[in-house]
Amino acid sequence: MTAPSPDSAAPGRDIPVLDLSTMRRPDGSFDPDFLDALRHAAHHVGFFQIVDYGAAPGQVDELFRATAEFFALPEEQKQALHNQNSPHYRGWSAIAAERTQGRPDSREQLDFSPDREPVPVERIGEGQEYWHLQGRNQWPAQMPELERIAMDWTALMDRVGEDLLKALSVSIGLEEDHFSAAFDGDRAWMAKLAHYVGGVAEAGAQGVGLHADYGFITLLLQDQVGGLEVRPYGQDEWLPVEPIPGALVVNLGEMLEVATDGYLMATIHRVQSPPEGVDRYSVPFFFSPRLDAVIEEVTLPDEYAAEARGVSDDPTNPMLASFGSNMLKGFARAHPTVTEKFHPELLPR
Repeated sequence: MTAPSPDSAAPGRDIPVLDLSTMRRPDGSFDPDFLDALRHAAHHVGFFQIVDYGAAPGQVDELFRATAEFFALPEEQKQALHNQNSPHYRGWSAIAAERTQGRPDSREQLDFSPDREPVPVERIGEGQEYWHLQGRNQWPAQMPELERIAMDWTALMDRVGEDLLKALSVSIGLEEDHFSAAFDGDRAWMAKLAHYVGGVAEAGAQGVGLHADYGFITLLLQDQVGGLEVRPYGQDEWLPVEPIPGALVVNLGEMLEVATDGYLMATIHRVQSPPEGVDRYSVPFFFSPRLDAVIEEVTLPDEYAAEARGVSDDPTNPMLASFGSNMLKGFARAHPTVTEKFHPELLPR
C-alpha cells in the first residue's frame, strides 16, 4: 500500500480503498505505507473507503435491516418522533424537510447523538448557544431494539474515528494525541439513519445537495444503490463513490480544514436521489469533539505547509474554529422550521 511522496503526488481521480487492519504493525506502531496512503487520500481527494474496520459478523446487515424496518413504520408512528418536537434537532424529519443550499433533500432521516440531560436555558451564555444541541434522543416505542442496534454501531464508529484521527495526525507530522484534549469528556458525535427516495417533485434529483461536513471525520455506511458523488479540490467533474459491501466511506470535515489551513480538505459532495421506486439507505456518523472545543491551527512540517491551500472562503457559510458553533450553524440552516420554532434568533437576518 504505497503512495507517491507528497511533492510528487498528482490529484487522484479515484476514491482510494484502505484496509484498516494494516494501519498498525505488530508492535503497535503505525505502518508507514498506510500513513502515506492515508495522507495522499486525505490531501488529494478528501474521500476514501475503509474495509476490515472491526464490525462484528452480521452487524452491518442487522443495522440495515433495522433501518429499513424503521422507515417502513406507519407515518403517524414516525410523526410521534418528529424533530419539530426537539429543541436539540433530534428525531425524525420527513422527506424534503431538510434543506441543503436552500433546496429540499429527497430523504427522510432519524437524527441522534449522545443522550444527555439538556442544558438549562438560563445557563447558556452569549456565544455558547451550541449547548442547545445537547439533549435527549427520540426512539420508536414499537422498535425497542433500534436504539441498541444504532448505539452499538456508534460505539464502533467512535473507536474507528479515534483511530483514524490519530493516524491522520501522525501522517502530517503531529503527535498521535495532538487533538485528544478536544475529545476528552463528553464527545458530541452525531449520527443518523437515512432513507432516500426518488420521484420527489420538489427535490428533483437532489438526494442531498452539495455541501461539506462541519465536524472532524465522517464515517458513512452506504448500501449498494449508489448515488454519492464527490468533487475533489481543483476538479470540475464529480466522482462517484462506488459502493463496496460493508465498507465505510470516509471524508474529512471543516474542523480539520481549519486546523491544517486547508492541507486536509473538507471536500464538497452530494447525493443523487435514486430512481423512482428504489429505496436507498445509509448511516452516516460524524466523529466529533466536545461542543465547547475550540480547534487551533496546527504547525505543519514545511513540506506539507507548502501545499496547504488555505481555508475555503465562502462568506455565506464561514468556517468557525468553535466546533459547537460550527455544528449549530449547520443544523440551524438545514432545519429552518425547527430553528424558527425553538431558536429564531439563529435564523439569518
